[in-house]
Amino acid sequence: MADRTASPDSPAAQEAATASDVRVAVVGCGGWGKNLVRNFAELGALEALVEPNDETAKALSEQHGGRILDFETALADETISAVVIAAPAALHHALAKQALEAGKHVYVEKPLSLELSQAAELCALAESLDRRLMVGHLLQYHPVFLELKRLVREGRLGRLQYVYSNRLNLGKIRREEDIMWSFAPHDISMILSLIGSEPASVDAVGSYHLHESIADVTMMHLGFPGGERAHVFVSWLHPFKEQKLVVVGDEAMAVFNDGEPWDRKLLLYPHKVAWVDNVPTPSKAEETAVPVEEAEPLKQECRHFLDCVRTGTT
Repeated sequence: MADRTASPDSPAAQEAATASDVRVAVVGCGGWGKNLVRNFAELGALEALVEPNDETAKALSEQHGGRILDFETALADETISAVVIAAPAALHHALAKQALEAGKHVYVEKPLSLELSQAAELCALAESLDRRLMVGHLLQYHPVFLELKRLVREGRLGRLQYVYSNRLNLGKIRREEDIMWSFAPHDISMILSLIGSEPASVDAVGSYHLHESIADVTMMHLGFPGGERAHVFVSWLHPFKEQKLVVVGDEAMAVFNDGEPWDRKLLLYPHKVAWVDNVPTPSKAEETAVPVEEAEPLKQECRHFLDCVRTGTT
């Protein structure tokens, strides 16, 4: 393992010192997993890598540290208190269940499972064993979304009426799950958090183009008990990338566009609709960019997981 000792006064060393009591193994280190490896290493918590591709495992171990182990050995290792799962979605349930049964705390990338009954099983198992089970909903830790959520909670947009989210790209095309399972959990998570309740109705339609049983495009409509409406449009067959959340209230509107530069990611539009002689009349106003301090969402998410393991909170 490479010796990557930082200066004891550096922020990285100080952060590592606070997190070193929780040791994690990252399972699935290619693709998105390499970002988890990097962040847990920077937080001083990386103990092991579990990765079937030997070249990937060796390169990441040399760069970030961490022992290269197989899954069973990692579960049996008493120095490892938590397992971080970034394997294909079809494996999430089985891997998470094995880790919980081995006494490990578990962080698993979304979705928790591809079957509702399996997800419920994992939640019940974690509760019965007093283990922390966390699903990686990255955008809940995005500083821009947190600022948007604050604006909504403070009533800056007035009463919420309508929310929609587009998550579009050409790829990454998967064969284990469809586009709704792959992309839409991000958007559903944000919408539920903003509105603050579960939907009373859900309708979803999928389009199948590359495979007869795996949807490439889906549109989901949600209705909420308070009268709010929302829709989520996701596609991996799209000519350009777009990640945009639009929130419409009766006092103002806001747009979180993750494709924009940081200082333009959150725009507030103080538009209103007034009734003039019984006619709804739009009143437009200049948009303003909402300042947000820049920070990496994944770092905040990983830190939160370590804190939950350390303190026993959820």
